[in-house]
Amino acid sequence: MPPTDQTRLLVIEDVPQVAQYIRGLLNSQARVKLLDVLSDGSRAVATIQEMRPDIVLVDALLQGRIKGPKLIEQIHEAQLAVPVIVLTVPQNPIEADPARGIHGVISMPFSGFDLMTRIANARKEFDVHEAVTSNRVMSVFAPKGGVGKTTIAFNLAVAIGQLGQRTVLIDGSLQFGDLRSLLKVPADAPSILDLPTDRIAESDLGDVLWRDPSGIDILLAPPRIEMAEMLTARDVEKILSLLRRVYESIVIDMSSSLNDINLVFLDASDAIIEIVTYDSTTIHNTVAIADTFRSIGYPASKVRYLVNRADSAGGIEATSLEQALGRVPEHRVMSDGKLVIQSNNEGVPFVLASPDSQIAKDITRVAADLLSAGQRAVAAGRS
Repeated sequence: MPPTDQTRLLVIEDVPQVAQYIRGLLNSQARVKLLDVLSDGSRAVATIQEMRPDIVLVDALLQGRIKGPKLIEQIHEAQLAVPVIVLTVPQNPIEADPARGIHGVISMPFSGFDLMTRIANARKEFDVHEAVTSNRVMSVFAPKGGVGKTTIAFNLAVAIGQLGQRTVLIDGSLQFGDLRSLLKVPADAPSILDLPTDRIAESDLGDVLWRDPSGIDILLAPPRIEMAEMLTARDVEKILSLLRRVYESIVIDMSSSLNDINLVFLDASDAIIEIVTYDSTTIHNTVAIADTFRSIGYPASKVRYLVNRADSAGGIEATSLEQALGRVPEHRVMSDGKLVIQSNNEGVPFVLASPDSQIAKDITRVAADLLSAGQRAVAAGRS
């Protein structure tokens, strides 16, 4: 498995010797993956939309139908949400200017260290800026079914929306469409498969997203089990890239498996809200998945444990749960079976149906805590 922080680079360079030099520098390391080298700038915007690179390197002296400066301008105007590093020579000095779409500059000649450093810095600065101005991705995950994951994901997304965030909820249970069932949407309602993943634009969202009365938008799973196989991990990467440009908060209701698509969701998440209950099987699976997350390379801070039905211990002590997790869970939500069942049967969020209930207050507090944690992470990234 490649490193989770691997940077995907697209190079636009029409001088074969320079292109070969860059390839040689990248061959000896694993932090940056070269997606392609384009010699024709006229194909650049479409290729960026298709490949969704993390960084684009453009030669300022690019010739052909579209010259380097014009291409940089086109990428900026297309609002592709990708940082651009400009390659130049000392005789043609260029200043970094994010307002013009230039997020870094590197001048010939340069070493492999120079290139890696410039790429890392440009991506870090761009990600911090995007985090401040655009979005936060949160996956709601559980290593076992039956723990209230979808109910929490739905109400959490609505609570975040009520806190003033433009929010979209993704039905990541692609085979069974848990949110389709919960919200009782029509079988012919559009789904994630209706997005044209070859070239997605913001204008496509209006016809595909389910507009929930609660005020959030929902990207539904396919209507039939076998249709989930039509979606690829790369499709999901493109969809998430688009949603990050449009929404301030993205909540993903995930399935319990760890497949290629779920790993895309998890990799893209700023926070994984993992649901755990006072149940021995759930706790066992939670500990097992923690080992997997560590092996993948996720920092412990990326996972935030939420104890659902926290007042229903079932004979398991809170200290025993903390010992198994290796820390105190960040969030606790009390149980209210009657309210939850009634709200779910009616397809409405209990945070709106009964905002004064303890469970609604708990979820609203979780939403506020997650947004505050995001703001602290951004502040830390700036320092």
